[in-house]
Amino acid sequence: MKLRKLPDGVHPPLLHAAYGSTVERAPRQRLVALPPGATELSAPRFDDAVYYPHHDDLTRQLPGGEAAGQRIIVGGRVLDENGDPLPNTLVEVWQCNAAGRYHHDKDNHEAPLDPHFRGAGRMLTDANGAYRFTSIRPGAYPWRNHHNAWRPAHIHFSVFGRTMLERLITQMYFPGDPLLAYDPIFNSVPSERARERLVSHFDLELTKPEWALGYYFDIVLRGPEATPVNAE
Repeated sequence: MKLRKLPDGVHPPLLHAAYGSTVERAPRQRLVALPPGATELSAPRFDDAVYYPHHDDLTRQLPGGEAAGQRIIVGGRVLDENGDPLPNTLVEVWQCNAAGRYHHDKDNHEAPLDPHFRGAGRMLTDANGAYRFTSIRPGAYPWRNHHNAWRPAHIHFSVFGRTMLERLITQMYFPGDPLLAYDPIFNSVPSERARERLVSHFDLELTKPEWALGYYFDIVLRGPEATPVNAE
């Protein structure tokens, strides 16, 4: 198997000075290409055994009540470089709550925890490569990268391709968020066109009347129109 060359201008550099963590963790020497082995070249095969109760509805996963915040429905398709759908693809998501705090021991942000929100879900794409999940709109939160630094509202995505080498980890943002202009992670993506592929679109068809707003977000795994890697 010949590995595909990453397209230019799509993915952010490993070292982006405005994003402080990359200064500490980016490699200082040129990367060494290692020949892939059987583990890297084998295709992951997932089925509904990976599901858990309310795996695709993050608002109802914990007992005692529903998550607080504005309900949203996020949907889209996972595609290859030719625009063909990728069925049975594992899509995982994680996010903070409506107050901007993660359900994680390392998050010490002085925002309230939601006892009814864990903030993680997973699903398999259908025959058309489509996925869909219900959640709440995440809040912005401070992250101490620089003076008065706030992360825009976002949802993390992890998507497996056809081999273990084709896992994409990225973030989905919301349209019209004023914090995008100030966010070093979002702006580490080299081109404006590629950054736009990280921003979802409001979708009235996905919107459920009197219940939840809908946002559409396609994920492209390869090629010049690939969804950029945008991991925190």
